[in-house]
Amino acid sequence: MLFIGFVSCSSNDDSNKNDGKAKLSLRLTDAPGDYDAVFIDVEEVVIKYNGGQDDVTLGINAGIYDLLELTAGVNVLLFNDEIPAGSISQIRLVLGDENTIVVDGQQLPLATPSAQQSGLKIQVNETLEPGILYEFMLDFDVDKSIVAQGNGGYSLKPVIRATTVAESGAISGTIVPPGIITMITADNGTTQVSTYANPLGVFLLSGVPDGTYTITVQADLSLGIPPVVIENVIVVQGEVTSIGEINL
Repeated sequence: MLFIGFVSCSSNDDSNKNDGKAKLSLRLTDAPGDYDAVFIDVEEVVIKYNGGQDDVTLGINAGIYDLLELTAGVNVLLFNDEIPAGSISQIRLVLGDENTIVVDGQQLPLATPSAQQSGLKIQVNETLEPGILYEFMLDFDVDKSIVAQGNGGYSLKPVIRATTVAESGAISGTIVPPGIITMITADNGTTQVSTYANPLGVFLLSGVPDGTYTITVQADLSLGIPPVVIENVIVVQGEVTSIGEINL
């Protein structure tokens, strides 16, 4: 499988919009199958949460995909953006009507009885932490997913394995006193990520690759407050590193 992550590594990523958000990359791939082609009409993806949290319908890269082209490390990117953090129970692929299978050169309809309404249900049970990038690979098994019917037709009874990789870490902390415009920057010589503290003084530097960073905390220059520098802050993939309270 080919896993490709994305991280925010710009020199001036100065927003704090990702509070309470995880970054999600969603890809579709397939194991080889004994058919000429299997075309799946993917319309949308629904993320189901545990604990009463509202479900989220993703605006994905919709289209009709031949699953048998998504083998040997090839995959298609369905989604790459932020979603609410939290404990997710399912990923559901909602399919359209244009699902077909090609057998011995003949293209035939592929019945998907429930997929158009409630979606193909993929159990994940994963907790997404704010500021962390997660990549999910949805891996079809075509041979196990296609059912030959007695009337010569075919139906889809999907067998899909979901794997996930946390592709980055994050750094959190609190500025004291709050209410001062303060920029926080993490720098390891090759990657620099910045954000601002919110009015309560809380900040989250998200999408930070593994490594050891120097953190520079710079209050509004007009106040004449010298910067605070914190050395040797270690970021670990899939974890949020808290550096606690920082006094200006």
